[in-house]
Amino acid sequence: MSLVELLTAVAIVGIHASTSINASRRPLAHQQLLAAARQLELGIEQARDQAMDQQAPCALVLGEAGWIAPTGGSLPACTHAIGPLLVGDRGAGLQLKHNITALQFTANGLVLGGGTVRLAVDGLAQERCVVISLPLGITRQGFWREGQCLPAANS
Repeated sequence: MSLVELLTAVAIVGIHASTSINASRRPLAHQQLLAAARQLELGIEQARDQAMDQQAPCALVLGEAGWIAPTGGSLPACTHAIGPLLVGDRGAGLQLKHNITALQFTANGLVLGGGTVRLAVDGLAQERCVVISLPLGITRQGFWREGQCLPAANS
């Protein structure tokens, strides 16, 4: 085998490797986006459960990476729900945009506060959204398109 043949073979293998790496990133980004949306909903359910179990109201705030404790409020934090939406280095590319100031959970499970959360991951054009409605805190996932959260069934 000559040097030219060897270099050609290495170049072909390199092209195939880079193509497969780029092709595997998109499905991973989709899974990270879906996981973050599910974790967002799970935090709401954990906070509601904590408030009902303890028969005491609590509150949550949505930070840059996930649920955080409120500062300066009169209600204690819903500690069972506090944490990032994606753990470790997976959360580095997550972006959250929302109109939620704080969510308060009453002792009987009602939610005071609501809004829409847009979730995006680096390297993926698609954005997911989660709508939190009052007063039951019912959530609905969808895809962010044309300035609104469209139900996932329409995608």
